[in-house]
Amino acid sequence: MRRRKGNLLQWMKFWLLRALLVIAGVWSAGIVIFAFLPVPFSAVMVERQIGAWLRGDFAYVAHSDWVSMDDISPWMPLAVIAAEDQKFPSHWGFDTDAIAAALDHNQRSNRIRGASTLSQQTAKNVFLWDGRSWLRKGLEAGLTLGIEVVWTKRRILTVYLNVAEFGEGVFGVEEAAQRYFRKPASRLTQSEAALLAAVLPSPLRYKANAPSGYVRQRQLWIMRQMRQLGGEDFLREHKLD
Repeated sequence: MRRRKGNLLQWMKFWLLRALLVIAGVWSAGIVIFAFLPVPFSAVMVERQIGAWLRGDFAYVAHSDWVSMDDISPWMPLAVIAAEDQKFPSHWGFDTDAIAAALDHNQRSNRIRGASTLSQQTAKNVFLWDGRSWLRKGLEAGLTLGIEVVWTKRRILTVYLNVAEFGEGVFGVEEAAQRYFRKPASRLTQSEAALLAAVLPSPLRYKANAPSGYVRQRQLWIMRQMRQLGGEDFLREHKLD
């Protein structure tokens, strides 16, 4: 009996190890492939779509239209950097100061504050599931290092803008621009880009097409940060345009 249990445990360990190696291989291949090719869909898009089907919501469709950085208004990458990660051009995937500040805040408050960089958010959106857990954060850290090594900063920003969630079923800046402003992403104004960036912390709670007072205040704050960063010169300086 003990021998049978031992064999079963060995068999389970063997197949678990193989499964982990396959997953790691798929992720590694994805990092290499998506350094050049468009990302057709993200893990978060799949999660949202399957979740809708399981709830019986067959009207929900996760929309995304890939566009290159050349087809995105320069105000949009500047807006997300100003709003989400002002050290994006200089860090290697992690903002240690922001992490330390978030840990200190979370020890003193019941409201959890995140410290994810654009690189971390890109890794999570493309390859992982939504939510908070130490397992996911650990996998996210490894994937973040992978994309920072293989991808350029411009590529990370391009992928992020194409997979970020901007509302119910709205993924990517092109879909968001068409849905909320009836125009392509290439024609977004500074104000419109800042409004889209303002909903990113919680796109299912905050609405770009019906912005609350808080979202409007955040939009104005983002626009001030965009000016303080130096506007479009900031993108050119860091080769992100």
